[in-house]
Formats: sequence, structure tokens, C-alpha cells
Amino acid sequence: MRFFMFALAMVVLVIALTILGLTSSLHAQPPKKNQIKELVQQALDHWQVPGAALAIIHDDKLVYLQGFGVKEKGLPAPVTPDTVFPIASCSKTLTVTLIAMLVEDGKIWWDDPVRKHLPWFRLADPLADWNVTIRDLLTHRTGLGKHEPLWYKTPLTMEERAKRLQFLEPTYSFRSHFEYQATAYGTAGLAAAQAGKSTWEDLIQKRVFTPLDMKTASPTYPGAGKVDLAGPHKLTARGVVKLERYPLDIPDPAGTVHASVRDLSKFLQFILRGGVIVTPDQKQKRLVSRDNLFETLSSQMVVPRKGLAEMLNPHTNVLTYTLGWVAQDYRGKWMLLHGGTVDGFRVQLTLVPEAKLAIALVNNLDRTWMNFALSNTLVDRFCELKHIDWNNYCESIDKEVQRLEKQSLNAVLASRKKGTKPSQPLANFAGKYFYPAYGTCAIEFAKDSQGNDELLWKWNQEQSRLEHFHFDTFLAKAGPADAIALTFQLTDTGLPAALRVMERNFRRLP
Repeated sequence: MRFFMFALAMVVLVIALTILGLTSSLHAQPPKKNQIKELVQQALDHWQVPGAALAIIHDDKLVYLQGFGVKEKGLPAPVTPDTVFPIASCSKTLTVTLIAMLVEDGKIWWDDPVRKHLPWFRLADPLADWNVTIRDLLTHRTGLGKHEPLWYKTPLTMEERAKRLQFLEPTYSFRSHFEYQATAYGTAGLAAAQAGKSTWEDLIQKRVFTPLDMKTASPTYPGAGKVDLAGPHKLTARGVVKLERYPLDIPDPAGTVHASVRDLSKFLQFILRGGVIVTPDQKQKRLVSRDNLFETLSSQMVVPRKGLAEMLNPHTNVLTYTLGWVAQDYRGKWMLLHGGTVDGFRVQLTLVPEAKLAIALVNNLDRTWMNFALSNTLVDRFCELKHIDWNNYCESIDKEVQRLEKQSLNAVLASRKKGTKPSQPLANFAGKYFYPAYGTCAIEFAKDSQGNDELLWKWNQEQSRLEHFHFDTFLAKAGPADAIALTFQLTDTGLPAALRVMERNFRRLP
């Protein structure tokens, strides 16, 4: 099981409300360009972000477009409005817009059975298997848990991942609960591609990127040297350091789009215009009907407002998911947004339709809350809402989460039974272990630099050295997730038969 499981304590709410109580009673005016620049720079400094880019649409005009900081720490090249970032899960907003266009063409329908377009698709739950629709995939209500090992650093194609969903037992009953499921969402993109008689990457290029003049946008990692790319970073005890790029080179409708903030502004303006673009000769051209586009923005599933979701949204009463956006009431305004995160990058897209406001924000630091904090700050300023110090507010929550993670880890470490040894020589544990959905992982026997026996865990593109914890349980020193425990299970005769890891039992292969 993972070490960093945690429960958010009520003390977070106390800290949060304390900060919120210190807000000013003065109303701000919509900010000028120099004021926006100051707000961005404050956020960059607060969160130690190397570089970012921001685009703002207001009253149907691009009122702000600017890059900040550097693409890579230690190098002078600046982030510009045309610097390309992976937008990660914000790819879903583009994919669902493509599906709306195919609905317009009569090639697919929101409530089509998935197997109408993908005859091979199956789910383990008989009720879900028989009834699952495109809408179910797009609203994260199949009943499946997250199962991130299906997509994170996997060599599998999108179709191979989708076919493995049938081996996963449901976490919830069908259509009863919202649970973010990236692989199921990507499967909807596969179904749309089949309906459009092409590939997802070809359709998203022809139907979305090209008509919207999104020159830098690509369905996957464009490759080094082909475009102006931002570099990934993470925050460590030594400060901000460069991070190895996660290439995202296998097409995935749920998460592999790359684009500049200039191009994202064109997409957001298209959404605010209700599916209309303005051609170079200043004529309006409709790419999708208002009804079909607005279906993608309409609430479909209630998102439980508890834990971190509650703490980060103290002014929200209703939190929902549409067909590709999070929708909520925010300080008296109806707001739609979607975040994206992948190794070394964060992205935030925000829409406030009644204020005719849209914000695209990208940066190159891993797991920062800068995007969320700055987006809220800008919404507050443009909508003339009372000032809130979102940087300090989000930081207080982040610090408490880190404290609780450390507390949870210490509790696990305290449970260690000292003086125990593995039940047999380490070489006996070596072999290949298989779980139908996640595939095969390998345990290899090796010698360390001092000549001592050790075990290595290899899974997908990751390799971790295992450290003995107690009995037949080992810890992955570094791996495809947070600190991970691996426990070997024995047969009646005492031989290794299975490996419990990532909350799944991997059967040992002959």
C-alpha cells in the first residue's frame, strides 16, 4: 500500500478561515496590465516558480498575454506566450469539444452505448458493462477507481489501456459516485475517433487546432527542437531543480495535448463565443452549435465537497463535473475550470461566463498551487470581489497536508517490527509477477556496490531498489508513485506465490 495516504484534519479549516477572516473589505477594480504583472510576479516569487505564461480574455478581447521567468532554471531563455507546455488533464476540455463537433455531425451521441463504437469494450461490473455510455465515461461515473498505474509512464497504447479496464473490480456501484478516471475518459476519445473514421490525434488537429489557428498545439509531445518548449522542475529541500521530462508521446485524449498559452487563449475565446470563430476577413464562422457546446459545460455529476476539495473551495456550495470541466458557484459567480498536472508542470483553465472572462495559466513547477491561487486572485480582481490572499491561504493548506503526510509516514514506520528477517534468501523472491490490468512487474536479484544481496523492482519504465522493512515486506526507495510497500505472499510450502503492491495482488509467473 502507499505510504502517503492521509486524512485532512479540521485544523486546516481553522487555519484557512483565519486567513480568510483577514481579508480586506475594500472592493478592487478590474486590474490594469501593470497590476496584473505585479500579481503574477508576487505569485511566482511566493511559490518559487521558474517560469509561467498567462492569457486573459475579457469582453471578447485578449486583454493580457505575457510570459514570465525562464524556461529552464539556470538558463537565460525566457518563457514567452508561444512557449509550449504539456497541458495534461486540460486535454479533456479539448477532447470533449471535439466530441461535441462529432455529435453535431450525427456521428456519435452522448448517450450512445460505448460498444456501438468500440465493440471490444468491457467492464467487470455486469450492470456497467451492459449499460455504459459515452456520457458515463466523460463524467467519471463508471464506478472504477483512479487506477493511475494504467496510464502513468506505461508503454501501453490507449486501446491497450482501455481493454484492461475489464479486469478491474469496481470501487463504487455504477453511476452512483464521481471518481476521476483518466483511462475511461481517454476511451471516450477512442470511441469518438472510431465514429469519425480516423484517429483522435488526426481529428483533434483537423477539427480543433487548425480551425482555431492553434499553431503550436499538438496531440502529443512535439519533440525536442521542434517548438519552443518549457522545461520541467520540482521543489526539493535544496530548492528548485530540473526534472526529467515525462514525454507523453503515446496519444491519450485525456492528457497528452501540448500548447502555448496564446493558443489556449484562442480555444477559451471560442468557448466564450459559444462555438464561433472569427475568420481573418472578420467574418463569424460557427464550428459547433451552441446547444452541443453548452452540453459540455452543463453539470452532470455532483463532486463530493469534502477533504481537500472543501478546503480549497471555502466559498463554494455546489461542486459538479460537466462533460469535461469542473463547475461551481464561486463567491456569487458561476465558474468553470479544469486543472492539469504532470511531472514538472501545472496548468489551469478558468471560465466565468457571466463576466465574459477566461484565464489560461501555465507554469513549469511540479505540484505547486500557484495556478489555483493566481487564477482565483485574477477572478476576484476582474469581478471586483473582496481581496483574499490566495497565496497564503493555499500555502497554509499545503503545509498542513505535508504535515499530515509526514505524520502518516511516521506512523507506518513506527509499526515496523525490528529484528525480523525475510523468510528465505532474497534470490528466492526473484521472478516475474502478473496482474491482468497492470501487466507484469519483475523482481530481480542483484549485488549492491559493497557486494551485498539486494532486490530490484522493475515496472513499466521505472526501477526501484528495495529496502527490507520487516518480515517479507520491502520498501521501494524510489518508484513510479510515492513510497510504496511490497509484500510477498507465500504458498503452503513456503515459496513466493504472489506480490502485493499498489493495492493489487500480482501472481508469480512460472
